[in-house]
Amino acid sequence: MVLRTAYDPSIAPALDRHGEIGHDLATAGPLAITESWGSFRSSSAHHAVLRIFEWPRAYVSPGFLQPLLSSTGVQHTLTILFAPVHADAAAPAIRKAKTEHISDAAQRAKIGQVEDATRTAEYTDVLQQEADLTAGHGLLRAVGLVTASASDAAEIERAVAVIEQAAIQSSCETRQLWGQQTQAFTSAAVPPCRVP
Repeated sequence: MVLRTAYDPSIAPALDRHGEIGHDLATAGPLAITESWGSFRSSSAHHAVLRIFEWPRAYVSPGFLQPLLSSTGVQHTLTILFAPVHADAAAPAIRKAKTEHISDAAQRAKIGQVEDATRTAEYTDVLQQEADLTAGHGLLRAVGLVTASASDAAEIERAVAVIEQAAIQSSCETRQLWGQQTQAFTSAAVPPCRVP
């Protein structure tokens, strides 16, 4: 039922009313899809997938994603995938970030600029990541995907605009995944189908 309603949202009420319908995996996928550069159409809906490219750079409350989660009037799905970062890749990245912060701070001090709270928090975060890695803890890379669904092409454009605004309110930056909508949809709206 999850697979079927992801591709064909308009069938959800019928599946809810008739508990025995929609449980066959052979009929779970769409009957047809058409992919365009910025969206794709399946069965009864148009879909567009956006990726969260920038997460908040300053401290935020635990509910910082609330505007994105509760975008009114837009049918959407938020999926956050976590992937472990191998220590061999994480250590050089942390060293690079640490070096950049130190050299940037030295340059700002040289020209008389004062450190601000955001840069201090970012540097503290880098130091914490380094301490965690040294203590044997792993690092995770988060990938956020937002899928908007609508009944027609004009409505999907409006839905994407609403999602982008909600992401800004959540201190995030989203970008539409151009040219890879069907693949992104499989990872975003249908997490059980995700292929590592």
